[in-house]
Amino acid sequence: MAVEKSGPQPRGSERAADEPMLWPFAAARLAMDACFWWLERGPVAQGERELDWTTPGALALELATMRLRDCSRTQSGQPALICAPYALHRAQIADFAPGHSVVQSLQQGGIDRVYLTDWRSASPEMRYLSIDTYLGDLNLAVEEIGAPVDLIGLCQGGWLSLLYAARFPAKVRRLVLVGAPVDLSIDSRLSQLARSAPGMVYDQLVARGGGNVNGEEMLHVWSKAPSRDDIATALQRDLSDEEGAVLLARFDRWNSETLNLPGTYYLQIVNWIFRENRIASGNFTALGRVIDLKDIKAPVFLLAGLDDEVVPAAQALATAGLIGTPPAFVAAASEPSDHLGLFMGARTHVHAWPRIAEWLRDDLTSVLARSA
Repeated sequence: MAVEKSGPQPRGSERAADEPMLWPFAAARLAMDACFWWLERGPVAQGERELDWTTPGALALELATMRLRDCSRTQSGQPALICAPYALHRAQIADFAPGHSVVQSLQQGGIDRVYLTDWRSASPEMRYLSIDTYLGDLNLAVEEIGAPVDLIGLCQGGWLSLLYAARFPAKVRRLVLVGAPVDLSIDSRLSQLARSAPGMVYDQLVARGGGNVNGEEMLHVWSKAPSRDDIATALQRDLSDEEGAVLLARFDRWNSETLNLPGTYYLQIVNWIFRENRIASGNFTALGRVIDLKDIKAPVFLLAGLDDEVVPAAQALATAGLIGTPPAFVAAASEPSDHLGLFMGARTHVHAWPRIAEWLRDDLTSVLARSA
C-alpha cells in the first residue's frame, strides 16, 4: 500500500475548527468543569429553517433515523452512497458549498449517481436506538438504491461503513474511508478523551439529557469555538473577500445547527468503540453476527489528514492492516489537511476527491496496474 502526499507540507498548530468533532467524548471535562450551569441558560438561537443544500437533490427514502438524499444526475450507472458522520452536526459537512462539497466533487469526477445519508436529530422517542438500528437503516438505504453500492464513510460514518461492509460484504462494491477512526489502540485525541473519565460520567451525561445527548446544550459549554483563522484553515482558503464572508457566515450557521444523539447509541460508541476498541480487536457484534474485518475483500481507499488531530493519519491508514482486501487493491493518500478540511477543504477537493472519483470509476485491472 503506497501512501501519497500532495500539496504543501503540514503545519503543526492546533486545529480549533476540529474541536466540535470531539464533543461527544469530552464528557469528563464538561461534567467536572461545567457541571450543571448550562442547564440554566437559554437555548442556542436557531434559524427558522435548516441550512439549505449546495447540490440539488430529492428525498429517496425517509426513515426514523435518516432522510436519504438522492443527488443523482441519472438513474443508470454505479451508485455511490456517502455515509455522513452522525455526531454534532448535520450532513452538510459533505455538501457544504461550491468547491467545498464531497457530493459536487464526486459528480464533477464522473460519478453520476450520488446518495447521502442525512441523519436526523434524536427525539425523546429515539433514545433507545442503537448502532444496530443505524446499521439496519443503512441497509434499507442500500436496498432502496440497489446493491452493490460504492460506500463512502466520512469520519464516524467511516466506522459505520466499515461495519456495514463486513456485515454485508456482497452489498459493497468499493469502500472509501476518509478520516475514519477504527483502531483506537493508536492514540488520538478521540481515544484520550473517551478514556479520560469513568463510565458513569457518560451515563450521567445521557441521564441529564433525558436519555439523549443534547447537541444544543453541548455547544453552549464548548469552550473553544473556532476562530476566523481556524475556519479558514478548515476551508483551506482566505476569507477576506466577499465570497469568503459568505462562507464564514455559512460555516457559523452550520456549526450552530446541532443534532441530538440517542443515549443508547452514544454510550455504545463511547464504550464499545472508543474505550474497548471492539471493532479493531474483532469483538464487535453487529446485527447478530460477530464482525470479522477480514471478510472485507472489496477494494478500499483510505484518505488521511496530515494535520488531523482528531483522527491522526497513522490511525486512519492503519485500517489497511485489519481488512481482508489484498494489498494491491488498497489505495491510500494523505493530504496536508486538518480533520474538517478532509471534507470541506478547497485544496482537498482539488487534489484528493478527483482522485477518489477516478478510483471509483476505474475497473479492477486498472486499479491493479496502478498499484503495481
